[in-house]
This record gives sequence, C-alpha cells and structure tokens, in this order.
Amino acid sequence: MAADDVDRIVSAWRRERPDLDVSPLEVLSRVSRLARRLDRARGAAFTEHGLDGWEFDVLSALRRAGTPYELSPGQLVSETLVTSGTMTNRVDRLAARGFVERHPAPSDRRGVIVRLTPAGMGVVDAAMADLISHEHDLLAELGPDERGELAALLRRLLRPFEAAR
Repeated sequence: MAADDVDRIVSAWRRERPDLDVSPLEVLSRVSRLARRLDRARGAAFTEHGLDGWEFDVLSALRRAGTPYELSPGQLVSETLVTSGTMTNRVDRLAARGFVERHPAPSDRRGVIVRLTPAGMGVVDAAMADLISHEHDLLAELGPDERGELAALLRRLLRPFEAAR
C-alpha cells in the first residue's frame, strides 16, 4: 500500500521523538484529515442548492422528524447542538427564505413549533440526494463489509463523546 501524508508525519515524529508512542496519529490524524475533506465536500453539495451547512442541519432535522415535519425550537436545539439564541436567529433566517414557518404550539399558547414548508422540503431533499451521491463516491474504495466494519469501529470511538452530552 502506498504511503500517505500521515505515514510521513508519523515517521518524522518517530524519528524525532522515539520516546513517544505516536501510533494514535496513524488513526486520528487520518480521521481529522478525512473530516476536513468531508466538510468541504458537504459544503460543496449544500452550496449547489444555495444552502449553508447550518441551514441544511436545521432543515434536515425537520425533514427527519417525519410528517408533519415540525419540531419545537428546543427540539431543534437538541438536534443541532446550538444555543437557543442561535436557533432563534437560524429559524428567522430560514423563515425569511420561505423554508420554514412558525406556528403556535397546540399544547402551549406561548410556545411555537417550526414547520418545514414545501420549498424547504424540496431544497433539503435535493441537497440530501446530492450529498448521498457524493458520499457514495467518497466511500467507493471500500466494499460493503469494510464500510460496515469501519462504521462499527467509528461508532465505538464516538460512543463516549455522545454519552457525555
């Protein structure tokens, strides 16, 4: 297998700091580099549809909620891991673009729910289809069993971070 940039970095650290076990770099530096490239690829897929990444995050949270494609602002905060003030700003901006609407919450007269509009559904569905196509291309080097194994290993690494939330 051909060497990559991480192999060169690890080799240099082993030469310069033989007292350190730099083996975590072999995995985590690759994960970090892959994450940066994936963020760029995802950004490009969203840009094709006139969306920023945060817009896709909010719209996709609503889309995944299922019919009638609505969530409370608090649920959106939980789904997207931002503050309530940030979410208010995001919902305002998405509403101005016609992608979401605010409606009174049926169980609380002071509360609101955020609902995906047909325009919002159209743009998030199209962006998702393109994103999945791009991501299939990114994973083309791996067979189905390898993808499953990699997914399981990454799940194990992520579990402690998600449990700490």
